[in-house]
Amino acid sequence: MRRGPVLEIRPRRTRTCGVSVMTLALSGLLATPAAGQSSVSDVLSFLLTNRSVQTADFKQDENAAAATRDSISKLLLTELATVPISSSAGGFSYRLNPALGTLERSTDSFGPFFTERSLTAGAQRASVGIAFQAASFDDIEGRNLRDGSLVAIAGTVHGAAQPFDVETLTLRIDTRTVTLSANYGVTDRLDIGAALPFITIGLSGERIDTYRGSRFPQATASITASGVGDVLVRAKYNVYRGEGKGLAFGGESRLPTGDPQNLLGTGRATIKPLIIGSVEGRRATLHADAGYSLGGLGRELDYAAALTAIANRRVTLIGELNGRRLESLGRLTYITEPHPGLVDIDTIRLSSVAEGGHRIVAVAGFKWNVAATWLVSANVIHNVTSAGLNARWTPTFTLDYAF
Repeated sequence: MRRGPVLEIRPRRTRTCGVSVMTLALSGLLATPAAGQSSVSDVLSFLLTNRSVQTADFKQDENAAAATRDSISKLLLTELATVPISSSAGGFSYRLNPALGTLERSTDSFGPFFTERSLTAGAQRASVGIAFQAASFDDIEGRNLRDGSLVAIAGTVHGAAQPFDVETLTLRIDTRTVTLSANYGVTDRLDIGAALPFITIGLSGERIDTYRGSRFPQATASITASGVGDVLVRAKYNVYRGEGKGLAFGGESRLPTGDPQNLLGTGRATIKPLIIGSVEGRRATLHADAGYSLGGLGRELDYAAALTAIANRRVTLIGELNGRRLESLGRLTYITEPHPGLVDIDTIRLSSVAEGGHRIVAVAGFKWNVAATWLVSANVIHNVTSAGLNARWTPTFTLDYAF
């Protein structure tokens, strides 16, 4: 389901030159596309492409806007197409007590949120869950998206401290994700699972031109897109289980089921092998995993560590650090070039360069066994680094049931 964009273009000021007339004519054509043919990517392009600052090189304007659009789109996909999914073992883990011949819980801990643990669910033990996550993105690489300070393009006298003609962009990007997940213990050591995310993206923005201190609204646009994201399938095999220790190998794949034009999916399959280790104590547990992704948005090293504290048999407190090293995350940059027709006038364009990026997030929250095998989880995610597209706080709520 997708709601078409609302687009509006406003002329900056009246000029008689032919370039301005042509610019406004092109703007009008781009401002009224058919709703059924537009996407989140289209609206980003519309908002980022220059319409007012006289650069005399519209092709360069389009190229810079396309590079910026692709970078922002990729950064948003980095958040959405790899939405953290709860640990595959679920909250409850069982094993057979050979002395009694009965099943018993392997540990009083309900495990971490997103970091994997070496324990498996247990033979013929299944769990299902539903998670809700909301994010409002505030900045991109330390640049505020909402206060109108993000410069898209500017004209400046060579060597001047401030531009005389500048277009700034305001963007509001909100996402809501509901994820259905399931896990099944095939044997005492082997788990398989899957997760299906449903994503809603809301994007709205405004472009403002400031010419010699006077502000002129240029364009506004908004769009909402909803649909299935990239489906996750995974498996985990416990190779060692000792007294208070464990080691497992796993793998997961994301299938290209989401619409890439609306930034609901990458359009490419991803596969990631994992190694997982755990140390279990009476009151605290430590878990860590590392994996390397191939496909999707590019090669990516993922790692995570979690510390859980057993408050009592019904409550587990959890803290995590999750890191990602992407080989081609992309970074926004400003490119300054001389104006092709005016002496001592430079054009500054927001563009993008392809380079790796490192992201780390911290997670804190709890898991509460409210009744029987019902488990309620709540946590908040906070970005430790400034790389990429960032939401200040991202809450996640999950309801799990094991049977």
